[in-house]
Amino acid sequence: MSSVAVLTPESFAEHRSGLKDQGISGCVPEDEAYIPTYLEAFPPLPDKGTPGEKTGEPPSAWGGKIRPIKASVITQVFHVPLEERRYKDNSQFGEGEEAKVCLDIMQRTGAHIELSLAKDQGLSIMVTGKLDSVMKARKEIVARLQTQASATVAIPKEHHRFVIGKNGEKLQELELKTATKIAIPRPDDPSANIRITGTKEGIEKARHEILLISAEQDKRAVERLPLEKAFHPFIAGAHNRMVQELSQETGARISIPPPSLPKDEIVITGEKEAVALALSRIRAIYEDKKRKTTTISVEVKKSQHKYIIGPKGNTLQEILETTGVSVEMPPLDSASETIILRGEPDKLGPALTQVYAKAKSVMVVEVTAPAWLHRFIIGKKGQNIGRITQQLPRVHIEFTDGEERISLEGPTEEVEQAQAQIQEIIKDLLVRMDYTEVFIDQRFHRHLIGKNGVNINRIKEQYKVSVRIPQDSERSGLVRIEGDPKGVQMARRELIEMVQRMENERTKDMIVDQKYHRTIIGQKGEKIKEVRDKFPEVIINFPDPSQKSDIVQLRGPKNEVEKCAKFLQKIIADLIENSFSLSVPIFKQFHKNIIGKGGANIKKIREETNTKIDLPTENSNSEMIVITGKKSNCEAARERILAIQRELANIKETEVTIPAKLHNSLIGSKGCLVRSIMEDCGGVHIHFPSEGSGSDKVTIRGPAGEVEKAKRQLLQLAEEKQVNNFTAELQAKPEYHKFLIGRGGVNIRRVRDKTGARIIFPSADDAEQELITIVGKEEAVRHAQKELECLLKNLDDVVEDTMDVDIRHHRHFVCRRGQVLRELAEEYGGVAVSFPRTGSNSQKVTLKGAKDCVDAAKRRIQEIIEDLESQVSVEVAIPQRYHRAIMGPKGSRIQNITREHEVQIKFPEREESTAGQDALLQENGDISPEAEFIPRKCDIITISGRAEKCEVAKVALLALVPITEDVQVSYDLHRYIIGQKGSGIRKMMEEYEVNIWVPQPERQLDVIKVTGLAANVERAKVGLLERVKELQAEQEDRALRSFKVTMSVDPKFHPKIIGRKGAVISQIRKDHDVSIQFPDKGDEQQDLIVISGYERNVEEARQAIQQLVSELQDMVSQDVHLDPRTHARIIGARGKAIRKLMEEFKVDIRFPQPGSDEPDKVTVTGLPETVDNAIDHLLNLEEEYMLSVTETETLAAYMKPPSRYGGGPGGAGGGDDGGPAKGFVVRDAPWNAAGNKAPDMSSAEDFPTFGTGVAPKQTSAWGPKKF
Repeated sequence: MSSVAVLTPESFAEHRSGLKDQGISGCVPEDEAYIPTYLEAFPPLPDKGTPGEKTGEPPSAWGGKIRPIKASVITQVFHVPLEERRYKDNSQFGEGEEAKVCLDIMQRTGAHIELSLAKDQGLSIMVTGKLDSVMKARKEIVARLQTQASATVAIPKEHHRFVIGKNGEKLQELELKTATKIAIPRPDDPSANIRITGTKEGIEKARHEILLISAEQDKRAVERLPLEKAFHPFIAGAHNRMVQELSQETGARISIPPPSLPKDEIVITGEKEAVALALSRIRAIYEDKKRKTTTISVEVKKSQHKYIIGPKGNTLQEILETTGVSVEMPPLDSASETIILRGEPDKLGPALTQVYAKAKSVMVVEVTAPAWLHRFIIGKKGQNIGRITQQLPRVHIEFTDGEERISLEGPTEEVEQAQAQIQEIIKDLLVRMDYTEVFIDQRFHRHLIGKNGVNINRIKEQYKVSVRIPQDSERSGLVRIEGDPKGVQMARRELIEMVQRMENERTKDMIVDQKYHRTIIGQKGEKIKEVRDKFPEVIINFPDPSQKSDIVQLRGPKNEVEKCAKFLQKIIADLIENSFSLSVPIFKQFHKNIIGKGGANIKKIREETNTKIDLPTENSNSEMIVITGKKSNCEAARERILAIQRELANIKETEVTIPAKLHNSLIGSKGCLVRSIMEDCGGVHIHFPSEGSGSDKVTIRGPAGEVEKAKRQLLQLAEEKQVNNFTAELQAKPEYHKFLIGRGGVNIRRVRDKTGARIIFPSADDAEQELITIVGKEEAVRHAQKELECLLKNLDDVVEDTMDVDIRHHRHFVCRRGQVLRELAEEYGGVAVSFPRTGSNSQKVTLKGAKDCVDAAKRRIQEIIEDLESQVSVEVAIPQRYHRAIMGPKGSRIQNITREHEVQIKFPEREESTAGQDALLQENGDISPEAEFIPRKCDIITISGRAEKCEVAKVALLALVPITEDVQVSYDLHRYIIGQKGSGIRKMMEEYEVNIWVPQPERQLDVIKVTGLAANVERAKVGLLERVKELQAEQEDRALRSFKVTMSVDPKFHPKIIGRKGAVISQIRKDHDVSIQFPDKGDEQQDLIVISGYERNVEEARQAIQQLVSELQDMVSQDVHLDPRTHARIIGARGKAIRKLMEEFKVDIRFPQPGSDEPDKVTVTGLPETVDNAIDHLLNLEEEYMLSVTETETLAAYMKPPSRYGGGPGGAGGGDDGGPAKGFVVRDAPWNAAGNKAPDMSSAEDFPTFGTGVAPKQTSAWGPKKF
């Protein structure tokens, strides 16, 4: 424990000065001392602007001007001439390296880049995005798409750092701004040349910016003046006043190294003229002091040096200020005791007097006392030490926790008296007090303390002793007992007895499956409570359910733990035995009979068999009844349930033997086959053995007649499956499979129809790609196998054949990378078709492969040629603006038409010149449907193929042309249909796949045009009209909701109507579905409340508020004065205590704001009775808390350091009158203004001390320590 005895502020300030009875020559009387103004003592920071700039009036909080808001997204366009382009291949503009580079830059910077080619083959680049992204993208584009040049610019080496800027920020900004790379030589490189790499334009910009920076720095100057360290105090002046005045007069910045820094260089920076003026003034001061000053040396004990230096060197500054003499102290880590005084000869004497006075003003003595006696020396509530400090108020007494010493500091005579008195107290205490230490294993400490310290508090009160048990973090087992010798021995004996009992305890872990934990604990812990009552000395801990642990821990006396473990094991064994479960299928119509009237039957079965029986819910399709309990009991319950079913119906059970390999085929996909038999046979139950059991027994249960019927059907189905389940396998190369299947499955279908067998080809995921499976009757399978083998044999006979194909048709077969030839090879068993080389003028086409495949391929080629020769071309005129809509996403619509009708469709090249014309027809981003259509070349779509197929394809193509229809919609609703940022209309366009055109607002038309496919347009019209109906309904509802009522309520009731965090008003708004607006602070009529909503709801809300106001008017407010030191305790942590108190008494309690004129005034508002009760309770709480506050402050007073009251050596407290320290005083301070109040330095509320103001928390388990 650490305790401190502190002197009163007045006497301590007096004794620390040591100069009460003697005057010091050269001192300025206090009443004549200069008092600085607030602005002189605390000068404001300079405005951020040009140096030396002064304005006539202070800047506003918003600055000189309100800056315009800039757009977050910007666009920059710049041009790269042809001669500077890095990639000049114009053949594939938009697809070459330039496009790849731009795509990479977009991904890396997030900016959007568009490239375009000018007529002079120069590159125009448009970059869009946020400023930072655009600048980065521009820099990368210039570096990667434009040829780079380089240049150098030479500026003085000392200017390089200004180009780089703080952390390189200026250099980065310059590189982004000019899109160049700037290389600055390292500091150790003698070169002054800066290299710039980039475009010519960028290099010129960067060069210009660098020269500007250098020119700016040429106007400034830096001077380093080495002067002897000993003369720095004369240049700085007392409290740095001289150097500050010099800086203000000259405008230069002067930096003097602090005394602790071993440097003698003074740095002056600023404009050249200002630096030169400051330099000459400093040199003049130095020369003057060097000529006039001399030194003397004195020896002072090292321990007294700190009193000469004073807090933060204030005493040295005071000596310099009053005498003009500089006192040079040796470093604190040095053993030297020599102090040097430097100044004019006639002033050295007074300065030396002050030095000795400060050194001898305070004496420090240490008294040895056992640490455990410290609290007894202080006494209860500081009584013992208080007597000494009252007699000797200038002595500071400090106790240090854990150390066997007490420090006394103060005037020599008084310190000696205090030392004698403390030694006398120590001698007396050593005779009357005793202590002992006992080692107790740390694991028993918390049991010794007990819950909330109950055990240790009982021992302390019973034997009048103090017991110190170390914290867990100390990892110590040493327990210390202090107090009356007899009580110490008795407390020691009891603690040892408690430990011996605890050593007999043991802990046992039981493994119990987590699923049984809830059952063992029981509902609301009833079952485990019975166990704990039976074994009260055993603590049973179950793991948290989230831990998924099976370990249950028992702790207590060894014998009791063993008995409890056996008891729990018996409970668990019973649970395991009773957890056997089986399911019984019972026909749904008999469930009600098994339950019985009022559940009589099922209840009787449960009680007699001691089982748990669960039936499916009434609306469930399940027929299974689940029985849980002991195995023998479950079987008995099952027999009783089945017996009820047998009595109610003629139920029969039979078994049928069916090979296990047929079971899956009999059950069918998802049980469809067996379910159809059960439904057909009156709902009999058919039970197959579990898969993998190897059993052939199938059980059928149900009414006798239906069981026989089901048996016959099942055996018949099994026989069919047996006969039709013959399987054969065939190997064939995968490339033959498509030929065997044939075009559209024609070949394989012919084999199936001929033989009746089922032929299965492998899928793409199968491992065996050559395996063909044939399933069916044995005879049919054999026949199909022969047919396939015959086909495969012909395929294995490779032949080569030729045919003539007109040269003009060759291109059709080999175009699109030979797609037609690939299709022929896949379809006809891998036949190889070779066309002659281009330019050979040969018509011979060679086919190589299996004979049947070659013949089939020749026939197919001939068909294709006939189609090509009969092809015609049909032109369809459709406006180019519809072409994209006709193509569909990724050309899907056109692909469907070409595939379905076997035609080729060619779209014209898009004319760029039409973009301007289309733009004239656009409105709101959509094409106006009113434009007249005149066919152009770019509107003509060509269809090639057979004449009849071309006509059908033309009709299909025209069906895809969008149509436009008008929908009558009132102009007032247009903006609601468009939605926020077009979201509403965009959603409709996406949903119905149409284009919706809304006229410009200034035209005020009542029509909306819908463009798209006919079916989509019709759907969109319906959707649009429905939306119009919704909007009209919303308008009507909005008009009804706009009813408003204004009511006048005294503003003092507004906070109550609003409630805490708006709780009351929010509830009124929610209950009545209204909007309630309170007046703003600046409004003239502060009493008006506006309620808006439906008329009926508004009236109800008004009545609710009126009723609330009536209740509030009955309330009264009463003030009660409570000591401010108890406020925090009454309020409680986060206001919890005061909220509870307000709820209990139904009142509102308001505490004063910090800085209030009446800090002790508390206002209580409520009904008269409740207010009186609440005030009585508050006064009782104040009385209770003040006892604790007084005790805490008394203890804390002894722990305050001497510097608390400013009475340290050389401090402001060394006044001649011995009164309280004045502290630091300024004139024209903000708190002296009208309406403001200066903080009270003696107030514990304005300047709280750590540990006071709130009752100390009970930090140890055995309660607060007592003296």
